[in-house]
Formats: sequence, structure tokens, C-alpha cells
Amino acid sequence: MRNQLIQPLGMAVHNQILTAGQMRDAERKLIAAGISETELMDRAGRGVAEWIWRMAAGRSVTVLCGPGNNGGDGYVIAATLHTRGLPVKVIAPFAPATPPAKAARDTYRGPLAEKFEPASGATFVDCLFGSGLSRPIDNVLADAAAQLRAVHDIGVAVDLPSGIAADMGELLNDVAPYDATFALGAWKPAHWTGPGQDRMGKLRLIDIGIEPADSGTELVGTPIIEPPATGAHKYSRGLVAVVAGAMPGAALLSAQGAMGAGAGYVKLLAEHSHPAAPADLVLDEQSLEEALSDERIGAVLIGPGLGRDRKARARLADALDSRHRLVIDADALHLLGPETLATIDPACILLTPHDGELAALAKAFGAKGDTRLERARALSQQTGAAVLAKGCGTVLCADGRTGLFPPGSSWLSVAGSGDVLAGICAARMAGGASAYRAASKAVYLHHEAAELAGPSFSSSRLAAHVRRAMKQFL
Repeated sequence: MRNQLIQPLGMAVHNQILTAGQMRDAERKLIAAGISETELMDRAGRGVAEWIWRMAAGRSVTVLCGPGNNGGDGYVIAATLHTRGLPVKVIAPFAPATPPAKAARDTYRGPLAEKFEPASGATFVDCLFGSGLSRPIDNVLADAAAQLRAVHDIGVAVDLPSGIAADMGELLNDVAPYDATFALGAWKPAHWTGPGQDRMGKLRLIDIGIEPADSGTELVGTPIIEPPATGAHKYSRGLVAVVAGAMPGAALLSAQGAMGAGAGYVKLLAEHSHPAAPADLVLDEQSLEEALSDERIGAVLIGPGLGRDRKARARLADALDSRHRLVIDADALHLLGPETLATIDPACILLTPHDGELAALAKAFGAKGDTRLERARALSQQTGAAVLAKGCGTVLCADGRTGLFPPGSSWLSVAGSGDVLAGICAARMAGGASAYRAASKAVYLHHEAAELAGPSFSSSRLAAHVRRAMKQFL
């Protein structure tokens, strides 16, 4: 969805993503520097209250508070809104259990129910459990939160909806969809990947003073794509060689994606022409080994429409032997194993699997993990290659770094979409970018092309809009 990421009021958006443990460490550093837990809670609660004040527009607010510091944030929110004259009710089935939460509870002077009771209104605020949750919550509590969400016009969650694990985004409970989620201090992995992502609605970051830290994980920011330098020519802009196979249509989609994404020259390495090939796509009918011997090639893409038979394996072997920078996608991913990559510089390789392909690669390379995030990291570590694990909650891993992205259009769930993305990746790599930077830019171009294509597009239409998408990042 476009505009999923909303900038905080008066604050700069931080791109760092912290696990629950890293967030606790960051808070401890602030406390050691002389900022109290109570002050941090006050910053968080008041920051969220500012947003809720606008969303509620004078109407009633119900805050569900848990026993920990997330519940304490809820008391600060409630106290701030109550002081401003907004109708507020707090439901607190637990007594506050931490000193900051107890102090926050004492600041609230409005209506309070100490056990769960039905309450309807305009806005429901979930402060039951935050980013520290690592196991399912009691079904009674989960049902209570769901009931309150159902009878309010607007539902918002503080840090994370109760029932979602912060580090991997797993749904620990059946979580109702919210309209907005307010991340406190820093983004958590669950905000940008994992099955709980579609329950969070709009995402807003509340700055509480957390210092920038090299967590190894970032929210990839909007890229800037430099136009060709004065004096550039087709080879300096990047020659992309797309290896065709048993089903040439997929390779054509990739080639069209590469042509729109700034490549200076795109070749289709195929045994014969195809009636759908555009006039400005160069067909190279030499043997694959001969075609790949061109030292001017900036990147090779292999996999879309390749097939998985003996002939496909031979074409993959030729691509790997060429020592060019490689984007490996689709069918070719199913043909990879430790022995095929044993003699290749992994820094030259970008793997672009969807979840099914990622599972196959993880099995082949012994990369353990239960989630897309875990598998992508493990696969990159095992192979040394960059891994772009695509889907809703795309994950990019390379050189020990992990990048997550704002979500793209749900209309990207169409056959051939990944072929277009692979072509865009190849174009950016051929231009000289590292695999990480090339894939980062490719994801944004892919998403923007989908927005420009509108609803219910075909992949050929998506590819046709990549050129227009480039304008947004120049």
C-alpha cells in the first residue's frame, strides 16, 4: 500500500529496526545517560496521544492496559487525552506491575474498570502487551481485545497489536486488523515482515530519543537513482544478458523490466526469436557459452522460463562458469546446490526466491529457519550470496545486513511479477551497483510501477510502467 509509512509529527523518520532485545538495550543506554524510565514512558504515551487526539476528533476513547510498561504507556495516553477534555475510559484487568507503570497509573484521573467489561466508542487503543511478547496470550484476554476492537470505529495498537511477536512477526493469537500501529522508539521487524504485518494498518513511528545504532537491520529508505553521466554509452550504462529457456515468455518479461530500469543494452540469449519480442531487444542466437564470453556484459539473469531439465542445468552451468555478475531467479533456483556454487564468487550473485523457492533453497543448503526472515538470513550466510526473498514483507540479506521494505501493492500477486523484478535487479547490477543496492532500488521501482499500472494489471503492463517509475527516483 502506498503511504503506509507515515512520518512522525515534527520528527525525522529513523530507518533502524531493532529486535525486542536490542530495544531494551537502547532504552538501558538512555537510562544510564540520566533519562528515567518514567520519562521514556511519558515521551511514548504523549507522542501516541498526539496522534489519537487527531484521530478521535473529540469522540470517546477506550484504552485497554496490561500490567507492564505497554500498559503504562496506555495510562499516559489516557491521562493526556483526559486532561485535554476527551471522553476516556481505561480498562485494566491487571494491576500495574512495574514502577513506571504504577507511576503512570497514578497520573490518570478518569473512569477506570479493573476488570474486563464491554465498552464501545470511537477509538480503541490496545496497550495490553507490546514488543516483549514471545508467547500466546490467554484466550480470554485475546477475546477481550478482539471484542473491544469490534465495537469501536477505529482500532490502534501501541508498539504492536497484542498477539504478534516483535522479532519475526508471528501471529501468536488470532489478531483482529487495526487501523494504525504506533511503533515506539524504533521499528521492530514485525512492522515490516511476517504474517502479522497485514493486521497493523498504517504505521507511525514515535520518537522517544533512541540513538541510532547499527543493529544490522534497516528499513530501506527511498532510493535516489542517478541519471547517466555525461558521456555515458550503452555499455557503461550496463549490458544485461537474459538467458532464455523452455518458456521464453518469462525471459521476455524480465528483459522488458531491465529495459525500463535503466540498462543501456539488453540481450536475449535464445536459440530462436519470439513473436512478442520488441524491436529494441537484441536477440543473440549464438551458443550460450559464446554469447556469455562477451566481457562487456554487466550482469546475467538466468531462471525465468528456464525449465528444470538437463538442458536447463547445462545453461545454468554456462552462466555460472561465465564469471559474470548473476541474478538467479525462478527455475534456476531449484537447480542450485552447494556443489554448483562451490567455485563461484558469491559476492557476484543475487538470489531472488519467492517463499516456495526459498524453502527449496533452504533445504538444499541446510539453511534453517521457520520464517522468511530467518531463512533468508541463514541462506545468505550459508551461500555468501545476496538474497532477495520476495513477497508481502520482502527481505533482503547480504554481507550480514538485512533490509526490509514498506509493502507494495497487493496487485503484484500476479504471474510474471517476479520475472519483471528480476529484470530490474539485473539492470541495476549491470550499471555497477552492489547486489544489495541494486536489489534495494529494484524493489522500490517494482512497487512504484505497480502503483502506476493501477489495479488488476498483467505483468507485461507492469513491465511497461517501469520506465515511468524511474522518474520518481531521479
